[in-house]
Amino acid sequence: MPRVLVKISYHGGQFLGFQIQNQGRTVQGYFEKILKRMHKQPVRIHPSSRTDRGVHAKAQYFHFDTDLNIAPEKWQYAMNRSLPDDIYVHEVQFVDEDFHCRYDCVGKTYRYSVYQAAHRNPFLAQLKTFESAQLDIAAMNNAAQHFIGTHDFTSFCSQKTEVESKERTIYESHVIQTSEGLDFVITGSGFLYNMVRVIMAYLLEVGKGKRSAEDVPKLLVAKDRNLVPHTAPAEGLYLEKVYLSPQALQEDFGEDIKIHYKKSTQNS
Repeated sequence: MPRVLVKISYHGGQFLGFQIQNQGRTVQGYFEKILKRMHKQPVRIHPSSRTDRGVHAKAQYFHFDTDLNIAPEKWQYAMNRSLPDDIYVHEVQFVDEDFHCRYDCVGKTYRYSVYQAAHRNPFLAQLKTFESAQLDIAAMNNAAQHFIGTHDFTSFCSQKTEVESKERTIYESHVIQTSEGLDFVITGSGFLYNMVRVIMAYLLEVGKGKRSAEDVPKLLVAKDRNLVPHTAPAEGLYLEKVYLSPQALQEDFGEDIKIHYKKSTQNS
């Protein structure tokens, strides 16, 4: 049975998240409704990531199996015609039947965007996080660098995280000044529940002088979320890129990068 890979983007502001729920708008819900109508029976989709409520995606993937004889461009047309304005299908292609969007994912990039101003801008609502305080971006960037490498991120994830291993490898982590404020960009082998938002909350405290960049290594070793109690809002977070092969990751980070590639449930 053919396996179909779909690349999408979406504005997460009006979604309860990617994953289907009993009630409310979800990205998965829209696609499975379309596929059920086309197949005359339920069809499950398998995403590369399950973003939370309010989180956006510039590049997200999912796959599904089908017995319909439809060309990729026809799949794209049929889906986009039925989708709301806050979801768009960019590309559809056939892949090998042993490919899996989640377990073949070797890395992801997230971007967290903050705008700084004296007052809130309603036109940036749900797109960026508002911060009125002055921030020391150099100190934030210094703190961000400490996350690079392989660490246990128990201190920097939700206490609701259920996976057994909380060890992840971070390939890049840095803060960039923008015309409106700053962006935090982080790429890793996978991310725990709320991990990027907890890290971002800590970086903001560093920027305000409330926490120290040099404390990050000690907090990682401590494995205690109580030491890092805050979580940044969802609205500034974007799933920016998904790496579905070691080759794609090596193109961005070099041939000598140690890729943590295994079919497991480490990615989220």
